[in-house]
Amino acid sequence: MTDPKPSANPLAVPTGRLVRIAGLSSMTAGIAGNVAVRALRDVGRGARPDMRGLLMTPGNVTRVADQLARMRGAAMKVGQLISMDAGDVLPPELADIMARLRDQAHFMPPKQLRDVLNRNWGQNWQTSFQTFNVRPIAAASIGQVHRATLKDGRDVAIKVQYPGIARSIDSDIANVAVLVRMSGLLPKSFDLDPYIQEAQTQLHEETDYDREGQHLRRFAALLKDQEAFEIPEFYPDWSTSEVLTMSFLEGRTIETVRDAPHSERNRVSGALVDLTLREVFELGVMQSDPNFANYRYNRETGKIGLLDFGAARPVPPSASDKYRRLLRAGLQGDDTELRAAAIHLGILEGDGPFDDRILGMIQSVFDAIQSADEFDFSDRTLSNHLNKEGVALAEARYIPPKVPMDILYLQRKIGGMFLLATRLNASLPVKALVTKYVR
Repeated sequence: MTDPKPSANPLAVPTGRLVRIAGLSSMTAGIAGNVAVRALRDVGRGARPDMRGLLMTPGNVTRVADQLARMRGAAMKVGQLISMDAGDVLPPELADIMARLRDQAHFMPPKQLRDVLNRNWGQNWQTSFQTFNVRPIAAASIGQVHRATLKDGRDVAIKVQYPGIARSIDSDIANVAVLVRMSGLLPKSFDLDPYIQEAQTQLHEETDYDREGQHLRRFAALLKDQEAFEIPEFYPDWSTSEVLTMSFLEGRTIETVRDAPHSERNRVSGALVDLTLREVFELGVMQSDPNFANYRYNRETGKIGLLDFGAARPVPPSASDKYRRLLRAGLQGDDTELRAAAIHLGILEGDGPFDDRILGMIQSVFDAIQSADEFDFSDRTLSNHLNKEGVALAEARYIPPKVPMDILYLQRKIGGMFLLATRLNASLPVKALVTKYVR
């Protein structure tokens, strides 16, 4: 979830299936009209129209982002899953659209919010509250969060699902898939279908707030002895499948740790990296979304607040075993075993034209980890190298192999923690942290 910007305005979520389809159709027609005009202009100048260039003009990118932001839900999930796999090898236009979507934290107007709460809590729910702030403290693709105080004194955070999101998932996903294919943003040989299916599955899970409440309880039990973390308490008496109520956690965005002393930045980053490894190799369940907004920092207590368990998912033993094999081979410097482990994991094809280049990128990560007792995340040498290689792969028309979704989620979470430690300019004994779990 993201904090709504001061300039953000309430914007009603379209709830009817036909209304949502019409919104996409209107957007598509508008883009087609823009393309036709610009194509005729090019022909008039004797130039051959570049269809991809015509589709992805700044005006069309803005039109796509604005419409998808208004719909919420499906658009962000499809783009998120695609970028999990392809990352920097995808065209920059898609990254631009997704960045715009993340920045546009629209929220429901008060009347629409009240209608949702009336449906879930009954008409007189206000009498049970001392306060209820109608402006959300956070907003995301499927819901928004409000702070309130119950008459019994509980300070609560209430996640309210956007109306119509759950029942429109399948049609929304299908329509967005058509749009992505039409746009030409993805190479023709890129198989979009697995990501479409996974987006449908994951969105259905994330819109089930009963399920998320159970994950809240599960993680609270698993981490009850971990002093570094705090997790909201789930309140089932004010929760439904569309409304999730929990205790409010004080804290600021995790990125504010950048202003803390170096030792504190290391402590916070180390705790989160260690938790990620523990999720993968010990707990067997993982909060798979490393969005920075899912972590809070309480400056007074030093505790790290863990939020948003809608994306929690089991880690199959086969996935953790494959990843353990890769990490062990890399730490031992066994290049033959590292290649075999990468093939087994699905990262390499085995006989692909880009295998050596991808393997070289993996080896550069392990070389950097082993070059010193502590890896300095403020040194951008490794990240710059990987970014450069990613750009080169994109220019060479590299298409990632079909990596299993369970592996993609592991890579996404581990990559997210690497990025967070980089953002906090931390220094961590990465080799020692990893070795503890892969021996």
